[in-house]
Amino acid sequence: MNLLAHALLAGGDDDVRFGSMIGDFVRGAIDPALPDGVRGGIALHRAVDAYTDAHAEVVAARALFEPPFRRYAGILLDVWFDHLLARDWSHHVDGSLDEFSREVRALLQRRAAQLPSRMHGFAAYLHRNDLPEAYRERAMIEDVLRGLSQRLSRDNPLAHALPVIDAHAAPIRRHFEAFFPDLRAHAQRERARLGAAT
Repeated sequence: MNLLAHALLAGGDDDVRFGSMIGDFVRGAIDPALPDGVRGGIALHRAVDAYTDAHAEVVAARALFEPPFRRYAGILLDVWFDHLLARDWSHHVDGSLDEFSREVRALLQRRAAQLPSRMHGFAAYLHRNDLPEAYRERAMIEDVLRGLSQRLSRDNPLAHALPVIDAHAAPIRRHFEAFFPDLRAHAQRERARLGAAT
C-alpha cells in the first residue's frame, strides 16, 4: 500500500501514524531509541505490506499485468490502490479526505526534524502537491508514476503504465474492494498486538 492507506490504517495515534508513514524510508532493524509508538508504526507498516503482498486478491490483481509491467505490478497497485481509496474515500471512511490530508501534512511538518533523511524530498513533494488528497486525481497518478520511474535505478516502463492500468481498471477495482476490508481488519489486529508488545 501507499502513503494514504498507511496513514489511515495506522489509526489515530500520532506516533503510530508517523512511524507508519516513514516506514518505506526505514531499512533494517528498527532503532530501539525511537518512541514505542513510532517503532510500532514502522512494524505496522511492514505487517501491512507483507499482508498485502500475500493476499489472494492482490496476487490476482498483479497477474492481470503482462511483461514488462508485471515486474512492477506491486508498485503500480500500491499507487492505484491509493487512487481508489482517495477517489472513493466516503465509501470507506467517515469524514473529509481533505481534512485527513491536512492532518497528515501537519504531522509531517511538526516532526520534520525526525524524518529519515531520504524522506525530506518526498515530504516537500506532498506539501507542494496537496497530497495525499490529490491522489484522487488521475493526472496526479500519472505524475507519481513518472516520478517513480525516474527514481528507479534501472530502465522501467512505469511512466507509460497508466493506459495499462486503465485497461484493467474494472477488475483491479473489484480486487481492491474485496481486499481492503480484510486489510483494515488485519491492521486493527496488528495495532492491538503491537500496542500490547510495546
